[in-house]
Amino acid sequence: MEETLMKIGEIAAFFNVSVKAIRLYEKKGIIVPAKIDPDTGYRYYTADQVQTLNALIELKSLGFSLLEIKALMSGGVNSSDLLTALAAKRSAWQEAISSARNKIDAIDRITKRVTVSNEAAKMQELSDEQRAWLLVKMVCVEDLHVQSLLSEALWL
Repeated sequence: MEETLMKIGEIAAFFNVSVKAIRLYEKKGIIVPAKIDPDTGYRYYTADQVQTLNALIELKSLGFSLLEIKALMSGGVNSSDLLTALAAKRSAWQEAISSARNKIDAIDRITKRVTVSNEAAKMQELSDEQRAWLLVKMVCVEDLHVQSLLSEALWL
């Protein structure tokens, strides 16, 4: 009994990725078609290869690079290596979350400053230079003493 093969376009559509992406995965040696029609150049994949592509796409969505994915799928990786790679990726995502939280906190502080500022309520009436300094005061420098020192240094 012959194994059912799927065309590259079919699996690309199924996984909502481009044919170009799958060809890149092939070029990188991560997934190689089971058959390439010599006349048409069509690439065909087995069910096992489709599962491999599914794993590749999932790992990519978790932030793994193609180089990392190739290493993980190469067969030379044991469970300890996989756990180490997953822990490193988790740590990277934790850092990204922390960074995003810090940015959200900064936005909240700026929003509060703008909300209570009488000057900010009249932003449209300010000159470009006044507006720029207001933005510096609201966005960049929290300590007014530091702001005045910065202002003096810039105008010296």
